[in-house]
Amino acid sequence: MFAYVLEQLSNWFESAERNRREAYLASSADIVDLEHRLRNLEAHGYSL
Repeated sequence: MFAYVLEQLSNWFESAERNRREAYLASSADIVDLEHRLRNLEAHGYSL
């Protein structure tokens, strides 16, 4: 039971982080800005 709850919490945090990254990328002004944001995420381990 505890393992299930822990797994569900992990899934929830991963989903929230993915949504946050997608929103950050979606707010790009243009393709150059999008590429800059992608490089920034890759360089900093996907933590903003």
